[in-house]
Amino acid sequence: MSSWAVVTGATAGIGESFSRLLASNKYNLVLVARDLPRLQERAQGLEAKFGIKTHIIQADLATDEGCLKVERFIVENQIDVLINNAGFGTSKAFTTSTLEIEQQLLDVLVRTPMRLMHVALPLMKQRNKGIIINVSSVAGYIAGGSYSASKSYLTVLTESLHTELAATDVKVSALCPGFTRTEFHQRGKMSMKGVPNFLWLNSDRLVEQSWKDALKGKAVSVPGWQYKLLMFIVNVVPRSLVRKVGMNLRDKQR
Repeated sequence: MSSWAVVTGATAGIGESFSRLLASNKYNLVLVARDLPRLQERAQGLEAKFGIKTHIIQADLATDEGCLKVERFIVENQIDVLINNAGFGTSKAFTTSTLEIEQQLLDVLVRTPMRLMHVALPLMKQRNKGIIINVSSVAGYIAGGSYSASKSYLTVLTESLHTELAATDVKVSALCPGFTRTEFHQRGKMSMKGVPNFLWLNSDRLVEQSWKDALKGKAVSVPGWQYKLLMFIVNVVPRSLVRKVGMNLRDKQR
């Protein structure tokens, strides 16, 4: 029986890189995103290049309806891999952002991966087989508004599930990248001119590292020496300094 993988936010950036990596490993793909023409283009390209099957789900994961579409598919079909990648950011501070945007951030970054895992994991446990990678961020370790808070939730929940499932062959891992060259910052209207060149990561390379780390059973994957160093610093300096750095990074995005 062929193995199927679900990738949310599959048409660009880290999600698109995961789609190609999984296709190269002969997984059939369920591609989830809002942009139907782009979904169709990606699906056709992956089928032609890798000889796999694809299924597309057009869904806005900020809505209950969009989330339920993916939940239903997972319940009704055997899924061996789930990549919770869909997300977006905002350059606005919490007190100047709209409640609508803050709610959408919470729904896409927190509610959707939680619900998809809650549906997928019992089925994976029954088969004692499955891999879930949650695309989190090193931002979850600093204090930079709702985005940081949401990513912190996702990383901590991943670590908890990793421990809960330690006696099984179901693997759950959080990918925590830093600044990555994708469309993410343009869509969030963030000016990234203040970010030094050496801090930027390549999407394909970090996804390859994340996949290797997940297969090895690592709870958290932090690609790049520069972000491993950052994690060490964050864990040893006073939290008050971490908070200041978090807000300074947010200011650079405006």
